[in-house]
Amino acid sequence: MIRLRGINKTYGTHSGPVRVLRDVDLTIDCGERVGILGRNGAGKSTLIRLISGAEFPTSGQIDRDMSVSWPLAFGGAFQGSLTGLDNYRFICRIYGVDPTDRLQFVYDFSELGIYLNEPVKSYSSGMRARLAFAISMVIEFDCFLIDEIIAVGDARFHEKCHHELFEKRGNRAMIIVSHDSAYIREHCTRAAVLDGGALHHPASMEEAFDFYHEATHRVVAA
Repeated sequence: MIRLRGINKTYGTHSGPVRVLRDVDLTIDCGERVGILGRNGAGKSTLIRLISGAEFPTSGQIDRDMSVSWPLAFGGAFQGSLTGLDNYRFICRIYGVDPTDRLQFVYDFSELGIYLNEPVKSYSSGMRARLAFAISMVIEFDCFLIDEIIAVGDARFHEKCHHELFEKRGNRAMIIVSHDSAYIREHCTRAAVLDGGALHHPASMEEAFDFYHEATHRVVAA
């Protein structure tokens, strides 16, 4: 189980403090797929980073009783001067995984070829995302964090990502943040809406979609 209780997050800006998240409560059970809808700038990525542990809340508490991935396809934590393979080995060492066991998978899945032996600082954002996703599939997390549309590259690569995550690991918990209602409808069993920094929990998926659409139109009209 993952439980967020009274989570607040405030960032300092040149114009003063900005409160991005307000008293957020959320519980995710093992095997549950929770979708969090929100328009661009609503704080979805901030929430995902807090759940992953990449950032800390300004106040509130996050309890994790299962292993949690980093946001899938996020390559911002790579050491740029190291090669892709060296980053892979380092991450495996942190999580207690033998890097030799899944090395061929990383080669095959990422499709980076000789570039795995090049420094990550020379990678494009798409190459970083491919490597990050491949490594995420090597570490068998209990809960996967998915920030927006995770797949990069062409339609064939999208299908590879979908198969590895949603089919082969369909029994894992997932938290998916997106502004795309259709994506949440396809992959989730429960939905919440992030609006005005607060996380709203409608009683059903359809009510969540209605609430989200109303909130989006409210912003557009304003």
